Amino acid sequence: MNDRGNELARAHGDAVLTARMRVAPEDFFVEELPGFEPSGSGEHLLLTIEKRGMNTAFAAKRIAQWAGVGEVGIGYAGLKDRHAVTRQRFTVHLPKKVAPDLATLDFAEGEERLTVVEHAWHAKKLPRGALAGNRFVLALRDVVGERGAIEQRLHAIAARGVPNYFGEQRFGRDGDNVANARAMFAGRRVRREQRTLLVSAARSELFNRVLAQRVREACWDTPLDGEVWMLDGSRSVFGPEPFDDALAQRLAAFDIHPTGPLWGCGESRTTGTAAQLEQAALADEEALALRTGLEAEGLRQERRALRLKPADLTWAWREESVLELVFALPPGAYATVVLAELGDVQAVGRAG
Repeated sequence: MNDRGNELARAHGDAVLTARMRVAPEDFFVEELPGFEPSGSGEHLLLTIEKRGMNTAFAAKRIAQWAGVGEVGIGYAGLKDRHAVTRQRFTVHLPKKVAPDLATLDFAEGEERLTVVEHAWHAKKLPRGALAGNRFVLALRDVVGERGAIEQRLHAIAARGVPNYFGEQRFGRDGDNVANARAMFAGRRVRREQRTLLVSAARSELFNRVLAQRVREACWDTPLDGEVWMLDGSRSVFGPEPFDDALAQRLAAFDIHPTGPLWGCGESRTTGTAAQLEQAALADEEALALRTGLEAEGLRQERRALRLKPADLTWAWREESVLELVFALPPGAYATVVLAELGDVQAVGRAG
């Protein structure tokens, strides 16, 4: 059975709560943390937009229509959910450096809202991934669980972090992206943009399998013989090398993290026990089909950190059964995997 969604092994023990999330868009607020300051000049208008009830692609389309440019002229760093209140940056390519009245971009209709928060001129189009992370303010409603146990679990998460799983969003609305990836690797033709999505889902599935096995064996945040390490806040890796006091101190300080495979061509850098665990976790027929397909795509072997530490995690009880969580995550990390360590949190409004 695949380790996806609520089936993923928890690192901190059994669930301590059940709750509902996204009862209203305001229950899920996410704000991009900017990765740079605007240059102040150039042909790209850098907009900070707050939106409600619309996803990033829909907002980009509205901005393109407002500016009278093609959607190719709109840049954004990451995708944000529809059933949420989100704040993120967009760039609009305006070679003549003349923008329509910003007030006419503001939009409100029914549950949908778009508002310009800030604007500045910038020299380049905003590329994907050009952010320092995301800050979340989440309201969990109808919380059922012993408050002391919930707060003890939150303290444990703040101190130790959580497994850095890929979230369920990576696997599609119905969780069928992995099955579709296997069919694609077997010869089914798909559109180019869908191919990229399915390849990512296949890689994510294999990574999650390895991480889930390390969680079950209680070594997701401790070293194995033959470990490859990643520097915190980067994609730089090193090792294997003998584990010594210096590495132990860096591991305890969250300066480095154990890693798992993002599958591709070539030999994995891991050796010894780490390599044996990865091979065993990816030895069944389904995993082998995904491995073979990814290798045929020409992707190279890469690594991803196995653990994730939410930054500045705080919480407060807003009502008897409403728990508010505030924390920040680096790019590529999922708020849902933090919530999964608490228990069963059901999303009322679906992401999208």
